[in-house]
Amino acid sequence: MDEFNELIRQQKEYKSVREDKFKHDSKHRLSKILKKKVETTMIGALSSVEEHFSFLWTSQSGGELTPEQKIMHDTFQKVRSEILDKGNTQARNIDAELNQYDVKWLRYSVNIPVKTCENQSQED
Repeated sequence: MDEFNELIRQQKEYKSVREDKFKHDSKHRLSKILKKKVETTMIGALSSVEEHFSFLWTSQSGGELTPEQKIMHDTFQKVRSEILDKGNTQARNIDAELNQYDVKWLRYSVNIPVKTCENQSQED
């Protein structure tokens, strides 16, 4: 009887360890996804700013930049750096925030409907 109780205890312990690992992996997966979304938002915003305002600091002829263009380019680089720093700080804060939650990934699930065919014969 003691062996049976030991097996039951080991099974419960194994399930608990497996569930804890799954929760840890779920939290890590969510953290990675959220960080990627923050990074994508930052890079997309910077790309939009550069696309619509780069005429302020680029030279049409490809030559030297004017003093005004140099100032605008330096300002853009400063803003770009600040945006990246703030975004990276928020990406790091994701882990601190997630540590206050139990996270369990619900995984993907697919329900496949089963239809019966009316024209099948009764003999099957």
